[in-house]
Amino acid sequence: MTDSANERDKPTTADAALRAAARDLNTPKSAHERNSASAEAPSAAKPRPKSARRWAREHALQGLYEFFVAHHDPVAIRLRIEGEEDFKRTDKEFFREMWRGLSDDWQSLIALVEPHMDRKFDEVSPIERSVILIGTWELKHRLDVPYRVAINESVELAKSFGGTDGHKWVNGVLDKVAPSLRTEEMRR
Repeated sequence: MTDSANERDKPTTADAALRAAARDLNTPKSAHERNSASAEAPSAAKPRPKSARRWAREHALQGLYEFFVAHHDPVAIRLRIEGEEDFKRTDKEFFREMWRGLSDDWQSLIALVEPHMDRKFDEVSPIERSVILIGTWELKHRLDVPYRVAINESVELAKSFGGTDGHKWVNGVLDKVAPSLRTEEMRR
């Protein structure tokens, strides 16, 4: 036998690891060991499905982004969005009311927000601008939505679509805007 043949027959570290793993699989475990092992396994929790209103907010975000970046006509944007396949999941009435309010009143919404911002509105990324306007519109016009929910929904949009820490900035700005729009609700 040659030296290379002897080398091939020597057990390697990988062989030892495989044998140890096979031993572990074949060794009966106590109830405690089985329970602690399953407790350590990562759970494959399914993400909650998006609500119809979340879909509406996401469509509004896409529309505002298109408005700010491509400068398309708001009516054309709404028609394009309503023609998308996933629009069927959207709260259509909520979306249309929001879109009408955002596209007709965006300049006054900016005027409400800008005093609470640390920079000019046009200097903010189009995603964060859009999210801020959605949150401000909801705080101003949808009193049936608690202010904390309106802010949280905007923060979630910013987490999903915005920059790394954009959600923190959105949260801070909307926290400053909310008292001027929801004075009574915030006193409770």
